[in-house]
Amino acid sequence: MARNPKQTASEADGVTYRRARTWEIALSQMNNGSAMIFYTLVGLMAYLQNAGYGIAVAVAGLILTVTRVFDGLIDPVLGLIIEKVNFPFGKLRFFMLGGWLIRSLAILMLFVWASDTGLGAAFFIAIYLVYIIGSSMNDIAGQMSGPVLTNDPRQRPTVQVWATIYAYFVPAVFTIISTVVFLPRHGNEFTVGMLRETAITYVVCSLVFQILACVGVARVDKPENFAHLSDVRTKADVSTRDMWNLLTKNGPFQRYLISGASDKLAQVVRSQAVIATMMWGILLGNMQLGTTLSLIAILPGIVFAIFGARYTGKHGSKAATVTWTWICLILAAVLTVFCLAVDLRSVLGSLALTIAFFVIYLLLNGASMVVTVASGAMRADVIDYELDRSGKYLPATVTATYNIVDQVISSLGSTLALGAVALIGFTTVMPQPTDSPSTPILLMSLLLFFGLPIIGWICTLIAMRGYKLNRTEMIEVQKRVAEKKEALREAEPEDALA
Repeated sequence: MARNPKQTASEADGVTYRRARTWEIALSQMNNGSAMIFYTLVGLMAYLQNAGYGIAVAVAGLILTVTRVFDGLIDPVLGLIIEKVNFPFGKLRFFMLGGWLIRSLAILMLFVWASDTGLGAAFFIAIYLVYIIGSSMNDIAGQMSGPVLTNDPRQRPTVQVWATIYAYFVPAVFTIISTVVFLPRHGNEFTVGMLRETAITYVVCSLVFQILACVGVARVDKPENFAHLSDVRTKADVSTRDMWNLLTKNGPFQRYLISGASDKLAQVVRSQAVIATMMWGILLGNMQLGTTLSLIAILPGIVFAIFGARYTGKHGSKAATVTWTWICLILAAVLTVFCLAVDLRSVLGSLALTIAFFVIYLLLNGASMVVTVASGAMRADVIDYELDRSGKYLPATVTATYNIVDQVISSLGSTLALGAVALIGFTTVMPQPTDSPSTPILLMSLLLFFGLPIIGWICTLIAMRGYKLNRTEMIEVQKRVAEKKEALREAEPEDALA
């Protein structure tokens, strides 16, 4: 008996969706890979400040923290510029390549041309601010590519899968290159010469990623794919009022921001080195365990991301977020109880306890990956909803506004972590892996490592209660957008004759 072919999303929903080829999605997200190369390089910035510009370690950390504020301020300005500008060939490639060029020249200036030439902190800060402008320009344009490539609900989560693959593998590979290839050639010291060689190699490799990303978006990078739903398209400009209306009148966007901010804060705090020292070094007695688990979790995480894309495509971003947030919350609560119930120093000495801890931890990491995939699809849904609600297509504005929250939260993460550690007595010295476990260290570690994420997931669940863009509603949104676009196309010949 012959099987009936499976319906496409367009056939099932009665909407003619815009779809991308798989290779286009894979290549377009290489912009994220290029960005992660620079992210890895910026991780060496503290060494550059000290070795190349004579900046004290404490001041170096302060500079990198304060410049995050500038990063947050520049994003909405760049978002507005990107929304307003149109070129005959589109805009994604222009701002992706333009941003890459600016950030690359800034990196080469800092690491190669001006390093160790006697220029001090003022020069470093000025060029680093230029780097931030290029970085923000490139990142905003790159993150716009997903919503432009496809509005098929079954395909949209795939964009986040590819972005996640690059986010995992690129930093791992390039960190290995710098520590295994370049560092030994310079006496295992982060010298000016080592940093120069690393920077040149990274910039060249990022260019390859960037060119491939531009190939991926070339087909859709056209002015018509950024058009607003206005009766007079030439006057459908974007202003600061549109940005304000997005923040104040787009309910789903507000709830998406709450969800993203709470999850981001927990993620940033948990990733702080001082928290890792207390959790893995002091409590479990193996400082290398956290790094090892991160590497082990890469492949299962990608598997979960692929599964999450299918789940999100079938059930919608809201349903996927709610379901897998509950799973994350439950697994984190189980791990918290586990850590309170056993002597953590005995975990690695017992095969049964080791397996139990590792399995639950890896499952939690995988479930978090599904939430991340759903979040990427949710941002695209919010962009299309705003097009339906206001008639304005604002992918850069949505991305830039979200990035502001991301930057603010990231800058607060280290402050919150250090403040919490100071509460348990570490006011003059930092926790070291050789310190002895204690009840305050245990409780504070569990609060920051599992408790804060639990609070974040609870905030997400509360925010999602009023989030109305479920699978059914998004089908209706796409239908209304398609109808409005068709009405505009039918009206254009009359306008031309008038």
